[in-house]
This record gives sequence, C-alpha cells and structure tokens, in this order.
Amino acid sequence: MIAKVIVDVPSRQTDRPFDYEVPMEMQPWIEVGSRVGVPFGGRVLQGFVIDIAESASVDWSRLKPLAELLDAVPPLLPDMIELSRWMSDKYCCSWTQALQAMIPAALKGKEEKKIGLAEPSDAGMLPDELVEWIGKSDGLVKLDALLARFPEHTASVKQALSDGTLLQQSSIKDRLSVKKVLTVFLPESRHGLEKALELVPARAAKQREALAFMYEHGEAMPLQDMVQASGASAASIKALVEKELLELREVESGRDPYADRNFNRTKPLPLTDGQQAVFTRVIGALDEGEGRTMLLHGVTGSGKTEVYLQSIQYCLEQGRQAIVLVPEISLTPQMVERFKGRFGDAVAVLHSRLSSGERFDEWRKIRSKRAEVAIGARSAIFAPFDRIGLIIIDEEHESSYKQEESPKYHARDVAVRRAKQHGATVILGSATPSMESFAAASRPVSQAGSGSSALLPMPERVGGRPMPEVEVVDMREELRGGNRSMFSRKLHAKLQDRLERGEQSVLLLNRRGYSTFVMCRSCGHTASCPHCDISLTYHQKTRVLRCHYCGHAEQAPKECPACSSEHIRYFGTGTQRVEEELAKLFPGIRVIRMDVDTTTEKHAHEKLLKRFGERQADVLLGTQMVAKGLDFPYVTLVGVIAADTSLHLPDFRAAEKTFQLLTQVAGRAGRHELEGEVVIQTYTPEHYAIMTAQQHDYAAFIGEELRHRSVMGYPPYCRLVLVTMSHEQLPLLVSVSSRFAAELKELAEHEGLLAPLGSGLPRALEVLGPVASPIARMKDRYRFQCVIKYRGSIDVSALVRRALQPFTEGSPQKNVTFSVDVDPQVIL
Repeated sequence: MIAKVIVDVPSRQTDRPFDYEVPMEMQPWIEVGSRVGVPFGGRVLQGFVIDIAESASVDWSRLKPLAELLDAVPPLLPDMIELSRWMSDKYCCSWTQALQAMIPAALKGKEEKKIGLAEPSDAGMLPDELVEWIGKSDGLVKLDALLARFPEHTASVKQALSDGTLLQQSSIKDRLSVKKVLTVFLPESRHGLEKALELVPARAAKQREALAFMYEHGEAMPLQDMVQASGASAASIKALVEKELLELREVESGRDPYADRNFNRTKPLPLTDGQQAVFTRVIGALDEGEGRTMLLHGVTGSGKTEVYLQSIQYCLEQGRQAIVLVPEISLTPQMVERFKGRFGDAVAVLHSRLSSGERFDEWRKIRSKRAEVAIGARSAIFAPFDRIGLIIIDEEHESSYKQEESPKYHARDVAVRRAKQHGATVILGSATPSMESFAAASRPVSQAGSGSSALLPMPERVGGRPMPEVEVVDMREELRGGNRSMFSRKLHAKLQDRLERGEQSVLLLNRRGYSTFVMCRSCGHTASCPHCDISLTYHQKTRVLRCHYCGHAEQAPKECPACSSEHIRYFGTGTQRVEEELAKLFPGIRVIRMDVDTTTEKHAHEKLLKRFGERQADVLLGTQMVAKGLDFPYVTLVGVIAADTSLHLPDFRAAEKTFQLLTQVAGRAGRHELEGEVVIQTYTPEHYAIMTAQQHDYAAFIGEELRHRSVMGYPPYCRLVLVTMSHEQLPLLVSVSSRFAAELKELAEHEGLLAPLGSGLPRALEVLGPVASPIARMKDRYRFQCVIKYRGSIDVSALVRRALQPFTEGSPQKNVTFSVDVDPQVIL
C-alpha cells in the first residue's frame, strides 16, 4: 500500500504529494485525511495523506515507510482534501497551507527529538548517573533536557551519539493533548462498606471517612473534587487505592467553555408572514438538496435569527448537520445563548476568545459526532462534518470573513464550494448585503444558472416596530456656531435626556486609542512608526504611542525630538478620549468602553456586555464591536461620533463600508417596546452614503453605488487580484516588481486576454501597476503592488501562478516576498 502525502514544508518546490510505503501494522488505520509523521530530509515531519494507491510513482527501492500514525481517527475528511486542493489553486497558496487552515492549532505538530540507549544493557562509557536518569524517564529523554541536567557530561553524550551507544529518535508532538483528570472509582468487585472498613485501621480516620463518602456517593468522581467534598487528603485516598479499596484512573475530561452556564431551553416562536415566506423557500431548497445559495436581505430587527434557528431544526430533522458563521465581533454571549438555548449540547462553539484547549475540545466534539451544529467565526467553515445540510453566514457583508494571511480565502466562497460537495443550502444573511452578493442574487434566473443565489427579502421589523428616526448633524455648522466639543448640541441634549429617563445609549467611534496622531506645533514634526510609513496612535492610560500595524510602542515625548519644543499637541479623537470627555460633561455617568484594548482578556467581551445588559452602565462606547449583534431593550439612543472615519479612505469600498456600519449601529436602537433615535455626526452630510443611511434606504444607496462602480470598473462589474511584493531594499523591489508585471502582461498577451471584450467594451484583463502600496513601508519592508482587473470566466489564479514561477522557484529573488490576494477586501 502506498500513501501519497503532502508534507508540511512551506516551500513551492515541495508543494506536491510524496509517495511513502505503509507498514503492514498501519494499513488498517491509514485513510485519506490521516495525519502522519514521515521521514523527510533527515527529519520527521507532519504530513497529510491525500490519496492511497497500490503502485508508486518512483522506484520501490527508493520508498521510505511512514514513521508514525498521529491520530486513530483522521482529522480531515476526504471532501476536505478535495476542498484544500481547490483552495490551493484558487488562492495561489501551497497545498499544505490550505490543509493547515482546516485543522485546530493543537494538531499543528512539530518534530520532537529524543535519545535513548541503543542497548539497555550496554551503557558503554556513559556515567552511571546519566544512565540512571535516562532509565527513570522511560528510556527516552529530550537531548536539550539531558544536557541541561548534566552540562558537565556534554562531551560524553556527543561521543555516545557518534559511536552508537546513544540513538536519536524523532517523532511528531502535538501542541496540545487531550485533557485527562485523575478520577476515583469504586472497584467493580468490591466488598460491602462494613467489610471494606474492616480493612482500614481505626486510627486512619480520614481514610475511613473518604471510603464511607465514596460508598455513599456511589459514582466515579475527579480526585480534586473528592478531596474538597470529603475533607480527606489526596494522600489518604491514594492509601485506599494501594489497599485496592478504591481505584484511581486517568479519565478524559472535556474543556467545555460553557460548563458553568445554564442555558434556558427555548421553543420555536410563531413566524411573521415575512419570516414564513422566507422559511418556506429555505425548506424547499433543503428538500431539493441541490446546493442552492440564498441571500436573506432583512432589515435590522426583522427576525433573521429565528428563521436561522427554525431552518437548522428542519435540517437536523433530515439527519443532516449545520454550520453557522458569524463575524468574530458578533459572536456575543447573546448569540451563543440563542443557539445553545434551542439546541443544547448539540452545539459546538468555535471562536478565538476560547483557549486553545477549549477550541480543540469543541472541534473534537464535532469530529466525534457529539455535535450537530457548529457556530463560529471564519474558520468554523472547516468544521469536520460529513453530512452538511445547511450553511448560514450571518452579516455576510463583513470583511472579517476574508482571511488576511495565507491562505487568503473568503469564507463565503469556501461555504458555497462545500455546499456543492454536500448538496447543502447556503443562506447569506444581512441587512446591508455586499455589492457582489446583491448583484449575484438580483440576476434574472435566465442569466444566473443553476446553483445561483436567490433573493429572500424581509423588509419589515418583527411586530411592525418602526425603524429608528435618524438625525444627521453637520459638524461644520456646529463649529460655526461656536461648539468645539466632539459632541454636537443635539447629541449632548439627547444623552442628557436618556440619563434623566434611566435609559441607555450606544456611542460608536471606529477608532481606538486617545489621539490618532501626535504633532509638534512648533516645527510640524509628527510622531511616526520607525518601521512603517504610518503615524503612531497615542494611548493615554499607558502614555504610550503605538503602531497599530506592527505593534511598535514608545513612550509619549515630553518635548519634540526634532526641535526640542515642549508644544506637543494630540490631534484626532479615539475611544479613550471620548470616554474622558463624557466623564467631564456628564459627572457620574457610567461608561463601558469596548474596543481591542479593553477586550484582550479572556471573557472580557462577555463580562462587559453582561454588565451593560444588567444596566450597570448608562453608555456603551466602542468601535465597530458595538455595531453588531447586540440586542438590549433599554437602548433608545445611538450616537455616531464621526461618520467620516472610513468614508475618505483610499478604498473603492469606503462608501459601502460606511453605509453598512451606520445602518448596523442604527439598528441597535428601539428594538423592543421603547422607540429609538439615532444621531449621526458628520462633516459631509451631503454624501449619498450618509443620506441613504439616514433614510434606511438600501435600494437608493446600492443604485448610486453601483453607478459609481460601473463607471470606474470595480466589482461587481469586474473581479480583482492584488499582488503585493515587499523587500528591505527599495531599488531591488522596484526592479523585481517591474519584471513581474512585465511577465504577467506577456502571459496575458499570449493568451489573448488583453484584447477588448467587444466594440466599446473594456479589456478582459488589465494589469495596473506596479506602484507603491498605500502604506508604502510596513515592518521595515518596502511594499509595491499590482492590481489585476478581469472580467468573465478567466482562470486568473493559474495565470498568476505561472507568472510567479520565475520569481519563486529556483534561485530566490533576494528574499522578495510575494503575497497574492484573490478578491481582496482591503487594498492597503
């Protein structure tokens, strides 16, 4: 039997399957998707079996056997192996990178080298103490541990390794293992309590108490729990184990992040007419099982979550499984509670705020078929289910569904691909769908073809509740009126009103820190990152200037480093500064600030929202974290401090992202009995993104935005690939990037792709650049980029891979790094 293995080596030269002989004892266990240790270049490395064959592609005499099988149950299913191949081709990444993206971090094993005696009876000239220490460690020890313990015997160890007295063995060690807990059991063939107590001396009172407690309890119990419950010491319990009156065994213990939470079970709610119409179409698609994609366009508060829950219930009743993706910042305790409350322990939760061990155990819960529903952020799309019936992507417009490091996949595209493999239905849900999704769902059926998106509208809130009234305040007029505060007079008055009425407010400023840049008023010097072409942000609590791209930090200057002036000024506004200003203007106000800086600790996100939900604060202030997935009955005011934050970025999606954020945060107000109001502060009230957000008019916004995109030739009227190149030396980077662009254009010309699609129509493919990236230097590396625009069904990924070959294979181009981003969400 031959196993074809992708070896975990991040190199294009080795990005192909290698043949290995499967030893007889492993043959019953090896399957497609198995994780194995293989000898490779003098080391033992982790690999994945992607196929099994009877014949090898090389001479049998050159074959090496597999070194070890790392899992009894393969972590990857055969359909995921096929999916990884598709990802590698589409996103121009190595096959091993695609495979690694699918498994939890705990299984990303590394080589571990240990040494032991070749013959236990022959220690040669090795010192006795060293031999004895190896023997106590089951005959194998880590080399670095041995040398740390006996540094004076380094020469002896080196000699023993060279003459064969000591042998080195390599194996793959996972970063995490299954958690096991020492557990106390009553023996199966046990005496009655009285007979058992006769075997314990009367003076051993604690042992007798522990034994009596265990007989009364009757069930197995973790050792630590028994120590606390019985009052006996661990030593007393172990003495009973030695007398064979109790047994002590290691038992697997799941790290359940929600073990201490009780979720009240909920029942399906009656659906509104709008919800029922959508639900009927979803269950029709589930019955067909043809891999349909549906866009659920429902306004905020329209009850999309209840449709999700009932669709999942229908899917489970068919004997199939469901995956629910939500943006990381929307994966709030409220969201988890809704799904756990409906489906209980059948739900596994996968997100980054869990510890590595908790994530690993939730993943194992799915793989061992103890869970039928997975809810999580982007990577939950790789949940190892084998009968997927439904994939839901909530807030599908969110850019966080796109991974920013290789493999740069978009979870939405991967979901559609997995759905086709399983004949599953995909629901894309949003109040503000992305341009691409809306355009795809709005195509006439005759153009769309099979398996295309279908539009499911839900234009009304549950219970007929009105959308909140939105007022736009022109901050230029505030300035002319003498108001230099960050709060307009209207927002100030409404905040005061909410405080008096005991209601709550949400304030959004999508910029963390205290000030966005620090400048000397004498000479104009701006504090910038020494490693990136970007200004530093001031964080007042720690009095530190920090780069939000590379993490560089330095103390805030007391005088200008350029001219020694003391006239240092902090410009711009961040969430920390807003928090300080609120305390000045409204003495006694209770503010919870929620941004990256306040939610770094585990469960911090949950604790802050729990406090706000229990009305321990008047204002929830934060970045875009506060715009998604929150539902509090006493929130009647939403204020947007600066709506222009993202509007003027050098990004063709700037208007779309601004409209989406404003609409989402406005939807936090008036979701229950109390009516809500929204105040948007801006310096550009005439911009169509602001005006349409004020009217909750998605149709008007998308009409205007699509007109702009059509004129400029941006998605959805074309597709993009971004190739970014970086190097420490600018002249070399300029040379290599120019050669790459020329190679790409030459290949495109040869394929006939640079010709226009027709009379008066644009080219099928355009190569823009190379030019310096908007952030021209990051982490001490200069950055250049090419943007490829293409139309129609061109395999641009294959074209880019061919263009990259001269620069990534053979002699390295002096460490120029190439990064390919297919369908980029950010062009910075």
